[in-house]
Amino acid sequence: METSPIPVVTVQTSPFEDQRPGTNGLRRKTAMFEGKKNYLQNYIQCLLSSIDLRDRQGCTMVVGSDGRYFSRAAIEVIVQMAAANGIGRLVIGHNGLLSTPAVSCIIRKIKAIGGIILTASHNPGGPGGDFGIKFNVANGGPSPDTVMERIAQVSRTLEEYAICPDLHIDLNRLGRQDFDLENKFKPFRVEIVDSVEVYLQLLRNLFDFGTIKSLLTGPDQLKIHIDAMNGVMGPYVRRILCDELGAPANSAVNCIPLEDFGGQPPEPTLTYATSLVEAMKGGEFGFGAAFDADGVKDCLENVKLLKRILCEPSDSLAIMAANLSAIPYFKQMGVRGFARSMPTSTAIDRVAKAMKLALYETPTGWRYFGNLMDSGRCSLCGEESFGTGSDHIREKDGLWSVLVWLSIMAARKQSVEQIVREHWAKFGRHYFCRFDYEGLDPRAAFYLMKDLEGVISDKAFTYQKFAVGDHVYAVEKADNFEYIDPVDGTVARNQGLRIIFNDASRLVFRMSGSGGGCGATIRIYAESFERDPERHSRETQVVLGPLIAIALKMSNIHERTGRRGPNVIT
Repeated sequence: METSPIPVVTVQTSPFEDQRPGTNGLRRKTAMFEGKKNYLQNYIQCLLSSIDLRDRQGCTMVVGSDGRYFSRAAIEVIVQMAAANGIGRLVIGHNGLLSTPAVSCIIRKIKAIGGIILTASHNPGGPGGDFGIKFNVANGGPSPDTVMERIAQVSRTLEEYAICPDLHIDLNRLGRQDFDLENKFKPFRVEIVDSVEVYLQLLRNLFDFGTIKSLLTGPDQLKIHIDAMNGVMGPYVRRILCDELGAPANSAVNCIPLEDFGGQPPEPTLTYATSLVEAMKGGEFGFGAAFDADGVKDCLENVKLLKRILCEPSDSLAIMAANLSAIPYFKQMGVRGFARSMPTSTAIDRVAKAMKLALYETPTGWRYFGNLMDSGRCSLCGEESFGTGSDHIREKDGLWSVLVWLSIMAARKQSVEQIVREHWAKFGRHYFCRFDYEGLDPRAAFYLMKDLEGVISDKAFTYQKFAVGDHVYAVEKADNFEYIDPVDGTVARNQGLRIIFNDASRLVFRMSGSGGGCGATIRIYAESFERDPERHSRETQVVLGPLIAIALKMSNIHERTGRRGPNVIT
């Protein structure tokens, strides 16, 4: 029985004023996407319209989600609108699930024009939680500023969107689904693929799985505890670490993706990764890790490594850099250089100097690493919130980071603690912390930052000294960070206020662009370097107390915002 072609419908709409994407796409309360008429459809149309029509016709795109509430409904809308807007083929993860690293991997593997990822990273899920939409471009990485600006421009003038409301797909059935559309010569195709397989194949080519498996099995096996926090990483952890690499099944917990992540934010801090914290306290496990919702990072939600001591994010990045010879991929490809975001600790800078490799300091946002990797300048990069990755894809990659650490442990035959302490003894320790003030009045936050910039921009400020107890900090440099891309010469201004003292200590103040639309976020970063091994076991907050006191007094953030303290300290 023949069926009629599916009609393409044009729907009139009006623009929304708040659809400019931030650092990680558009994040808002789920209720806004689900309940506000045309809110989701408008943004998807803006995203699709940002792609030149000639490139869009017949192209392939990838779609995946972290499994949070409203993802399935949103994927159906995306499919209907992609078909109506000329996309020829969509590749979607089974049950709609694909980790962000897997999306980047598939985009690069099949040479897709880009991919849509439904995630709000570590933000809560469920009807009362958050929802987000990211658009990754053809290199597999997040949208650069030029693409985000095109999306923003379309959002201000949008009057209509195109959709095929009668087109429905089955996300549970692996394989190809073809649809005939009105006025289309070729059928529109949807392919539902195994969420893990392509990414697993990539990892097999990067690592020595035999060596890692030997570490995780046998009489002297390293016992690990991995918490997927009921996000998208569950299937990846089970398939790769347990089935492929031999870790016992009970090594992995919370591996069933849930729409509300079990009622807790999928944020592996010590506050929320409770199964990891309790497990590591017992001393049975030599390695522990927890993942955020989509398997990358953003606020310590990529990987936490614990064994009596916590391996801080900046230490993790620097230690990886110093031990890349343990990874077959880097043995074969070589190491070209390193990059970090400006707020990230300068620990990796010392490794780069020792290895005589270039170190690039970029604004916050993974998109800034893409040009460096595409041009062959950078092999390893990371951000202060445990987001780490390499040029194997163009995204942060949590599971890759775990495999790097397991490879290093296997090569050095040492525990996490031994590796960390030996690194500190060789390079010194960088004490580092971040204070997050979330949900601030945007106007108050803006003027706080503006006034603070006025203070540090005064020429007299560079001669200023701050005394707190026995500590005296002399300002060496202060500015509003500006980045000139060494590849294409584009300039990113106003990327954060930084104050560098003559003992290598730093303070950084930055407005975050990755919130959920509920007020502004100011982040304050403090860093202090210690060379003396006898002083490497001190409490971070004690060491950084004088710097934090200077930051609070200089900014008057408590008085100006009415807060008594930060929402989160990491």
